[in-house]
Amino acid sequence: MAAGTGVRAGAGRAPSAEPAEHSAMLGYWNSAVTSYYLLTGTTVLLLSLGLVMVLSSSSVDSLAAGHSPYAIALNQGLYALIGLPLLWLASRTPPKVLKRVAWPLLAAAVFAQLLVFSPLGVTRNGNRNWLVVAGQSIQPSEAAKIALAIWLAAVLARKRPLLRQWAHVALPMLPVAVLVVGLVLAGHDLGTALILLFVIAGAVFVAGVPMRMLVGMGAIAGLVVYQLVDASKNRSDRIGSFLSTNCDIAGACYQTQHGIWGLASGGWWGLGLGASREKWSYLPAAHNDFIFAIIGEELGLLGTLLVLVLFGVMALVITRIVHRHKDPFVKIATGAIGCWLLGQALINIGVVIGLLPVVGVPLPLVSAGGSALITTMVALGILISFARTEPGAAEALAARPGLVRRSLAVVSRSRARRV
Repeated sequence: MAAGTGVRAGAGRAPSAEPAEHSAMLGYWNSAVTSYYLLTGTTVLLLSLGLVMVLSSSSVDSLAAGHSPYAIALNQGLYALIGLPLLWLASRTPPKVLKRVAWPLLAAAVFAQLLVFSPLGVTRNGNRNWLVVAGQSIQPSEAAKIALAIWLAAVLARKRPLLRQWAHVALPMLPVAVLVVGLVLAGHDLGTALILLFVIAGAVFVAGVPMRMLVGMGAIAGLVVYQLVDASKNRSDRIGSFLSTNCDIAGACYQTQHGIWGLASGGWWGLGLGASREKWSYLPAAHNDFIFAIIGEELGLLGTLLVLVLFGVMALVITRIVHRHKDPFVKIATGAIGCWLLGQALINIGVVIGLLPVVGVPLPLVSAGGSALITTMVALGILISFARTEPGAAEALAARPGLVRRSLAVVSRSRARRV
């Protein structure tokens, strides 16, 4: 009888454990600081992975250039050190301050982009999209992504009740967008121009522009891109090679093929960190645009899935901020920055795995590149600032015990256990 009672008691308790665990998980997800912690953790993990993989993938190129095998990696580490205080500052900047500086930011970005066509500008790989100041290379179009996202959010949030009318959607957004994208295209950088179009698309979608207008703007943008591709032999050759069924792997498809070989040779677990074969001058841009192939080769399928999961978590958090935040400016800016970062990641990975033609865009936080890394960190700092101002987040963060108090509490509990 006792045994029977014991069985019935156990059977009664077991079903209650799952709802309790489920409720706890829901509690964590519904917490006001979930976006803040998830976004901060994702940023740290992607940045750390990127620094490690840049070191691994760039050592051979550094040696081939007559430098230390750590030269490119040390530069990337320096850029990360520059970006960290900027990320922290951006994460502590209230949205109302960003609204106020929207126009000055845009003006500064346009001015910097115009300097590309001055004697300070240089051409690399056919793109005139760089400035050299005091011996340092700067890509102003990266900063233009942030400036355009903040400016679009400020303008569209103010005009939100009027966005069902073509005139209010087009002015002043259309002339400014054409100016910024046109300056980048004048330097023949189609890849960055496409990301700027993603910024615009994310902003107008979250702002609530009617679908018929979105379709119309998308059709116009697609037509412009088609004309730009058709007008450039280099771009049309890339598209032709991508669509070809017998592309020359020693010529036009060399880079794509070696990227796929790198991914394939990694298998499930990878060859091991530092053991890549493709980085030995076989795969061009191994530490830049094709670093995802080196991740797959050295860390295997699990390494590539880790990258995809981290960007998936970032997408989830961005969606959460858009849904939970009350400020239209924050919603629109989050949508614009989110489309930039996630769209750029999808394009980069799509190119490496052969789903898209080769477009020169880096993998955010992971690929080598100073301007791209710093501006991406600032953009993520802005998103962290938005996460800190979600309903209830500021109060929850303010109620946390400080680092010293938490450390003392851990030490006290440890001593109590010994006693």
